[in-house]
Order: sequence, then C-alpha cells, then structure tokens
Amino acid sequence: MRSKSICLLFLLVLPLHFAHAQGTVPTFQYAVGQGSYTLVGRDPAQGGTTTIPTVLVSVSLSFDAKKTAGKPFIMDAAPDVPRVLRSPVFSKFAFPSGGTTQYADAMLRTTFPKADRWHTLLGKPEVKAVRITVPVGYGYVLTSKKTGGSFAVVDVEFLQKELFKQLPKQEGKLVIAMTHNTTYYADGDATVCCSWGTHGVDSATENSFVLGSYLHAAPTVVEDGDVQPLTQQLGEFINDPSHHPLIHGRNVKAPGNSFPGWMRPASMRPGDQGGCGGTGVASTYFLLEPTNTNPKNNIPASRAFAAEMRGATYHLQNVALLPWYTGTSEGLGSAYSFPDSQALPDPAQPCPARGRRGGAGSGASGPPQPTVAAVPMNGAPNGHQLIGYWAGYGSAGSTIPLREVSPQWDVILVAFSTPDPNAPEGTMQFRTPAGLDTERFKADIAYLKSQGRKVMISLGGGGQHFTLADPKRAPNFVSSVTRIVTEYGFDGIDIDFESPSLSIDPGDTDFQHPTTPSIVNLISALRQLHDHFGPHFMISLVPEGTQIPSGYPSYGGQFGSYLAIAYAIRDILSFMDVQDYNTPPLEGLDGEIYQPGSVDYHAAMTELLLHGFNVGGDPKQFFPPMPADRVAIGFLTGDTTPSIVSQAMDYIITGKAPAGTRYKLRAPAGYSGMIGAMFWTIDADRRANYNFSNVVGPQLHSYPVTK
Repeated sequence: MRSKSICLLFLLVLPLHFAHAQGTVPTFQYAVGQGSYTLVGRDPAQGGTTTIPTVLVSVSLSFDAKKTAGKPFIMDAAPDVPRVLRSPVFSKFAFPSGGTTQYADAMLRTTFPKADRWHTLLGKPEVKAVRITVPVGYGYVLTSKKTGGSFAVVDVEFLQKELFKQLPKQEGKLVIAMTHNTTYYADGDATVCCSWGTHGVDSATENSFVLGSYLHAAPTVVEDGDVQPLTQQLGEFINDPSHHPLIHGRNVKAPGNSFPGWMRPASMRPGDQGGCGGTGVASTYFLLEPTNTNPKNNIPASRAFAAEMRGATYHLQNVALLPWYTGTSEGLGSAYSFPDSQALPDPAQPCPARGRRGGAGSGASGPPQPTVAAVPMNGAPNGHQLIGYWAGYGSAGSTIPLREVSPQWDVILVAFSTPDPNAPEGTMQFRTPAGLDTERFKADIAYLKSQGRKVMISLGGGGQHFTLADPKRAPNFVSSVTRIVTEYGFDGIDIDFESPSLSIDPGDTDFQHPTTPSIVNLISALRQLHDHFGPHFMISLVPEGTQIPSGYPSYGGQFGSYLAIAYAIRDILSFMDVQDYNTPPLEGLDGEIYQPGSVDYHAAMTELLLHGFNVGGDPKQFFPPMPADRVAIGFLTGDTTPSIVSQAMDYIITGKAPAGTRYKLRAPAGYSGMIGAMFWTIDADRRANYNFSNVVGPQLHSYPVTK
C-alpha cells in the first residue's frame, strides 16, 4: 500500500567488459572532478566530424485489449516518419547555442563550446517498420470522447524486448525507434508510470538505441508536442550512452554514468520539487529530465523549446547538460540546459545524506512530536470514517505508539503482516514492531477498540510478493492469519497484495467466474476466515489503480486483478479504498482521460465503483455498483494537499463541484453514503502536525448521518 519507492539500488559489479554490452556507436570519456563520464561521439579535443549511421524504426502497436470492428486497435508511427525527418533531430536548425546544425550536435557543442570544428551528426537514416502485438496485460489505449484522439500506455521493458527480437545487431549504427502517441511504464508495473521512453544499450543485441514517441493529434491531456519525447530520450542518450535499461534490481549495478545525487529543482510542481532525483542522467524508472514539471504518475510534461523551420513548429525538449550535474570546469560551457539556457539557470543541488527518524544514533529520543494538537472527536458516529495506515516498521524508537494516534482516525490499519519467506507458500507473519513491547502493543489495540475504533492488520504491502497458486497451500494462509488476528485482537484484515502478486492469467476473461488459481484460492481463504471469526470480522481491500479502475479500459494481467475478488466477497466486504496515487492515467465514465492528483481524477475513478462499469469496455461484462458505504478514496500524504482532499470528498459526497472541475458526476447530488478517505500514513500526518486528519477528519464527521 505504500507509495512505490523511487530510489536507486546500489550494487555488486562485474568488470564492465565481462558483464555488459558496449553499444554500437562511438563514445568518449570526459573527466570532471573525481568523476569520469561517457558521452556520444569522439573526444572534442581531437576536433573533426563524426557521422553516426542511423536506423529510424517506425513501430506499429497492435492492442489485443482494444478492438475496432472486431480487429485489434492499431497505433502506427509510420505516418510520423516524414515529420521526424524534417525536424531538428535530422535537419539543421539555427540554435541559440551550438550553431546551425542538428539537435544532438548543437547540444554537444553547447556542452563543449571551446571545441573547434567539432561535430557529431546523425546520418541520413535507413527507415524500417516493425509491428508489435501488445497482449492484454502489457498496455492499454485511452481515447478522448471529445476529440477522438487516442493515447496508449505501454510496458516499456516489454516493448524494448519485442523490438529487438525483430531488429538484430546494427553494427556501428544508432537505432531510433518511435511509437505514436504512447507513454510508458517501467518494471512491468503500470503504477510506475509515466515516461516518454528509454535509451541506452539493449542487452540482448548490443544495439545502441533511443526509444520514444511522436505526438500528433493526441488528446488534450497531453501537454508535450511532436518530437519532444524523442528529443528528451535522445538528449539523455547523448549524456549517457552506456545506460542499460533492462539491468536493474537488487545486487545489480546498472552501467552508465553515475553523477552526484541531484535534487529535483524548485521549478517542479508541489510535492515533487526538493526530492532526490537520483544519480543517473534522468530520474529513476521514469527517465524524466530535471526540466520536467509533471506530477507523479502523470504523463510527462515540460516547457518546450519551439523551433520554427520551413513553416512548421517543432517542440524540442530542454535537457540538462553535463555541467548541471557536475558543475562547470575548464573545457565545459557555462550553460546548464539546452536549447533554452534559462530552463535550468542554476546547477544541481546535491541530495542530502539519508538518515533515520528517531532511534539509536539519530540524536532523537523518539518519534518527532507535533507542535499542534490533534482535533478532538466530537459527536456520535455519522457513518463517515477517516481510515489510516499506521506504519510500524521503522527503526526502534521511531514508531508512534498506537494509543497516540489522533482521535480523528476511525479505522487504523496496522502495516504490515508479510509473506514468510522461510515458511510454506501462503504463510503470513507478523512481529511486534521494533522498540515496542508486545503486551503494551496488544493493550494499545484493546484501548483503541474500547473507544469504538477499529484496528485491522494489513496483509502484504508494496514490494512484497504473495502467491496462493496451489489450493493445498491455502490452509497455510488461513491458519497463519487466524493466529495473528487472534493473538493481537485485530478486528479484521486488510488485503494489500500489489502487482505482481495478483495477476490475471491469460484466458481468464470473466471476473464473475475467475479461473486464475491465486485469485480463486484467495477468495476461498477470505470466506473461510470470515466464517471462522463470524459476521463482525472485517475485510477490506486496498487495490492499486491498476487493480480496479484500470479494469475499465483493459481486463487481464495486472489490470482489474481485484475485480473478481471484490465481486466474489461483496457480501462480506467491509470497505474498499483504491490507491489513487499508485495509479496511471485512466478514463472516466464520460469518456475523457484524467491524471492522478486532481479532484477530477478522484471523482472519476471513485464513480467507476459507485456507478459500475463495463469491464474491458465490454457491455456483456458489467461490474455492478459498489454500495457507497463500502467505498473510500486512498490518498498519499506526501502526494496531495488537504485542500485537494477536502474538495474531492465534498464533491463526491455532496455533489458540489469546486471551480474548474471537468468531470461531472452521474449522480448530481453526489453519493452521501460514501464512507470517506484513507491515508498512507497516520505517521506522516502526525509528523506534519496533523495537517490532513485535523482538516479531513472533522469535515467527514460533520456530514449528516448516513446510517
């Protein structure tokens, strides 16, 4: 349930010439301070012109998840080829710095302005076309009802692998592959969205490549234009040609340039600026530039450099130059960004050293104390609830005792009980959090329950892999969960098995009659637990956006993987709160595309549940409405504001839309019975002086009684 961690993984390295392919284009090393960095081309000190033979590949994507007249929907980049050839990617343009030349060459010449008669050019490309079938579960298509424009969201690693199955090693050449109107997600997980592509060296073929998208007649939700995605990935490739995008994970050192850790600039939107961007040329996973301004999980966006040529306007990405990461030095220019030197007027700020909150060695005697008081609970329950996760897995001394949570929290979800890696499949484990006494912890649970509040144990969590594919292993799950609930006195369980833990098998197309073993066995196990503990035993679901609302445009794999569970246990389900922050852009019932973090998105995604929807767009597969008193919205404290949450809750519950709202509820008076809001986490809210619970809690508790 936690926010997907966007962090770098540091690791063991085999000698480079043994471990990793080197690519198919010339590169040179340049030393700055204590670091040495690889860039495309030849050493600028030697001068001369380097021309890199290029293969321009137009990719046609065929989507199994969307049909038109019974045939797969096609997104074809072939018509975009002439536009790309006329653009500054391949044609000369008079740049503010770097001269009249191609984009990549001007970028390098701006980085090394003292290099005399030195050029790195892309040769006239050989044009090829490939078609790739995108199976259900590897991407989906969104179409704006208003404009008719379509936009795809695709697994970038899947696409890279499929591309180079059709394209063997191109010795001495650079492959530039482009899709049409497509954004991408990473790690096979659509909650890790969105990017404009990828670049570097393909591990299987050793091809040096750039994979991006061309934008034309895209839905209005897409802010960037034409070659901007391609130039973003091309610019990053110039600065880091040895990047291997498929090499990542624990105990693996990803090749490529490693810069001093850099902070996201203040120009980024609230909630994103001030965070560590990583040590790569671009942000981890999303490969976004320091100039990007889009919020988390939104389609990439940034202010473009407009290049007017031959009666057309091309939108070029403003990218960071080497001096932005390393600082200026002899031989390097003074500009930090290109083509617009003012896109990044200052060099990167270093990431601070990581530290722990509270605990031994931190200099603190316990968890940080708020400087304002929690608002007390007044009045009798009204049917609306504030739900929060208590994250008890910090270091000893950093954890807030359960009995100290704000009185505004009606339901406390203790995170987490996790799969036991040393026990048979299906076995869950839970230990009293570090630094807390077990008996005191149990007493705190009893204390909260005595106040009429509910305390549940959350099973799973982000980064935990759970499977229950073997029905013979289901008793392990039931018995271990029964033991945990009984020992600690929890009111019930919260199911937080995130991708890829629950994935719909190929051929499993009916959410009312699922056949995927892990899903079928989990449904059975949940019913066994409910039967064992009785009618007051609580069960909640906390799906990611991919696991419920993504079932609207596509059903299969990770998309809609909780639908069968929610449908099967609807009679014993206490509530469901979709994580509106671990989610990609999606469509609402009005046929328009919405992006995470907005009131529109929260309203559109929540009404899918409250109104019901055609699963995978199929009218024969209608997911019926969920009762309003079993639906909540999930928020991330670091990814939203009290104002947005307050407006979203008021709109959905009362029907009163805030100014500027585009999505119109199907129920004009709202859904007065909707249960409320969930937050990750109670701890973060407390550290921030109860800035959410002191606002949203009283708001929810002030609505008229619903039951």
